[in-house]
Amino acid sequence: MSTSAHVTALAAARLYVCTDARRERGDFADFVDAAYAGGVDIIQLRDKAIEAAEELEFLAVLRKAAERHGKLWAVNDRADIASLSGSPVLHLGQKDLPLPSARSLLNDDVVLGLSSHGPAQVDAALAAAARGETDYFCVGPLWATPTKPGRPGVGLDLVRYAAATQTTIPWFAIGGVDHGNVAQVVEAGARRVVVVRAVTDARDPADAAQRLLAELPEL
Repeated sequence: MSTSAHVTALAAARLYVCTDARRERGDFADFVDAAYAGGVDIIQLRDKAIEAAEELEFLAVLRKAAERHGKLWAVNDRADIASLSGSPVLHLGQKDLPLPSARSLLNDDVVLGLSSHGPAQVDAALAAAARGETDYFCVGPLWATPTKPGRPGVGLDLVRYAAATQTTIPWFAIGGVDHGNVAQVVEAGARRVVVVRAVTDARDPADAAQRLLAELPEL
């Protein structure tokens, strides 16, 4: 497990946003700057439609914005891209590199996260954290979402399950979370959330972030 300042920043994080490169809108730099200004703690670039070289270019933009605001930024899936870009956070899915393999490619101060889709995977994430292989995990998708086509929502029971573990490892609820249901997610036991469209589709990303944060409990 990383023992860096990145872990300290992660422990204080409540709002995590995933975004694509927004190439159709051409406003990636403006978007990430506004999202951070609104209080977003972590922004992950997750875009399956770009090649590695282009991803590194967008990550350089994200890095500058994150450093300007004193916030974290994340790479999705690829340990090689995380290493080359100098990312402080790498997030892995269940079918990506095994955690020890990914960790072997990263600097010691990189924060490593893992997606979890059911109770057994939550238990596995907690065990991995105990072994020092991961620093946080996500539970979901709570509701079906176009960002994960074909994957059904797991519902709020998984949030309740994660909350019942009373773990001190940071975890985030993810999947269809928005302004209309975030209160339900909090009531189920989440203190941190990952959102996509609730911020990426907003006319005012900073305002959207601020309103989501107002619904989340203090840590």
